[in-house]
Amino acid sequence: MIVFRPSAERGHAQHGWLDSYHSFSFADYHDPAHMGFRALRVINEDRVQPGQGFAPHSHRDMEIITYVLAGALEHKDSLGNGSVMRYGDVQRMSAGTGITHSEYNHSKSEPVHLLQIWILPQQNGITPGYEQRAFTLADKRGRLCLIAARDGRDGAVTLHQDADVYVSVLAVHEYVTHTLAQRHAWVQVARGAVELNGIRLDAGDGAAVSGETVLDIAGVAEESELLLFDLA
Repeated sequence: MIVFRPSAERGHAQHGWLDSYHSFSFADYHDPAHMGFRALRVINEDRVQPGQGFAPHSHRDMEIITYVLAGALEHKDSLGNGSVMRYGDVQRMSAGTGITHSEYNHSKSEPVHLLQIWILPQQNGITPGYEQRAFTLADKRGRLCLIAARDGRDGAVTLHQDADVYVSVLAVHEYVTHTLAQRHAWVQVARGAVELNGIRLDAGDGAAVSGETVLDIAGVAEESELLLFDLA
């Protein structure tokens, strides 16, 4: 079964400096029918204006993945980490017993476009942690590139949850196949458009998948980028 989640039905918050769309309930957007999917709790698509950003704030007991689609995002946290993330960079922050961080648009002239993803950890109260990896366009083109996994295999960042996160960039008629093996999946289109087992998904659209054994994903735009979450 595939349940389509249209982009236009997502929650939306416009704060001037921040334009944010929420696939699941978040902050002032509350929809009992969309509280998350399996361990996946948040997918926020954010656009932050130049020189603006999120002032220092705290999190607990959450695996937080940041994936930059365009622009540059500056990160600082209470563990002493600091970095500037650009397209293809993946950051994993395990909030655990508590972490404080800030995120700002590093550019004074260009917006930054990113996905912020929250995944529930298998265990609360772990020691906070941080990890960042860079994945090139070549890593993702025409294949499912693993960017986050419980065992941190194949160069992925390590999650404290039984979940694998893949990214793929597809040209028109290019396709990838993924076997679920009695698991669940969420597919989120970051840009372009794809067909998921014959169902068209455009930028911002998502889909929850249960009871399917094989996912066939084909590009139907000049260049499309998607995230696939393989979930217990």
